[in-house]
Amino acid sequence: MKRIEFIYLLTGFCTICSCTSKANSEIKEVITEVHNTVTEAIAEIVEKDIKPEDIRLDKELLYDKHTLEDTYPYKDTTRHFQWEKIKERLALLENIQRKPTQWCILQNYKNRNGEAPLVKNFKRDAYKRIADTLGVERYQGIPLFLTDDTLTAKRYGLDGLLTRHLGEEGKFTKVEPVFIGGEWYAPAKYIKLIPDSVVFNKAIFIDRHNQNITTLERKEKGCWLIRSMNPATTGQHRPPYAQETPLGMFVLQEKKTKMIFLKDGSAATGGFAPYASRFNNGGYIHGVPTNAPATGIIEYSYTLGTIPRSHMCVRNATSHAKFIFEWAPVNETIIFVLE
Repeated sequence: MKRIEFIYLLTGFCTICSCTSKANSEIKEVITEVHNTVTEAIAEIVEKDIKPEDIRLDKELLYDKHTLEDTYPYKDTTRHFQWEKIKERLALLENIQRKPTQWCILQNYKNRNGEAPLVKNFKRDAYKRIADTLGVERYQGIPLFLTDDTLTAKRYGLDGLLTRHLGEEGKFTKVEPVFIGGEWYAPAKYIKLIPDSVVFNKAIFIDRHNQNITTLERKEKGCWLIRSMNPATTGQHRPPYAQETPLGMFVLQEKKTKMIFLKDGSAATGGFAPYASRFNNGGYIHGVPTNAPATGIIEYSYTLGTIPRSHMCVRNATSHAKFIFEWAPVNETIIFVLE
């Protein structure tokens, strides 16, 4: 406040001096100097957005097992970490936090907050489930309404998306999901507020194309530390049970030391996945699954980092899944899934 008051005083001084008919050369010099001071002070206050090229990545690994190089061989070709895309998203993550914002998460895991109403235009997808025209399913989806039409939802939002909370209006909450963009209305029961003290300083990047995963931690403005670089296996499109890991910008929502899964098409237990961190619907980052009746922990699988194989989850070496489980706090870690 003192700086702003100072600027107003200097501006007023400039105005008085410029209106004085007897202003001599010395006063003109003072006016020029004051004008320059005001301009510099305003420039300091108006902070510019960080650009992707301003982001610096330093390797300071906290987990160093099964580590991949920036570019590494795969069969008769190579794969790599898409650092330029990662920088773009880190710049976005820093820029959206520059101004105070009430953050929230779109939530409807297993339809716990109620089955979403039908959207105006829908279809049956390959899994014979209702989906909007963009392919987002009604099951576990969050209904999003246009701000000028709250009678019928326009589309569905994915569970777990990081979202701006723009205020309550009756039974609706005005929201802006960062990944989707635009302002929408969503019924308040699908919204979970994030404490306003939270700062997103940890990010996980899952690359569906290269089948790898990396974790990063913010050190200071524009500088992020790479904490791990590992192979991963994402979800595959295999109706009626296995689905792709969805693209998006999600918040880590919950953790389970053991995530129990069922056999396809059965109510029987199929086994468990260790150190599971959920970010979307039934999508977890977890270790190598153990199929029933076995009960032991498996550290690694030769299939990691090859082709999509899971049901939606992101498989890791179990020790890496444990690292993420212990390193990444719930509601404070952002998970980017990119292509």
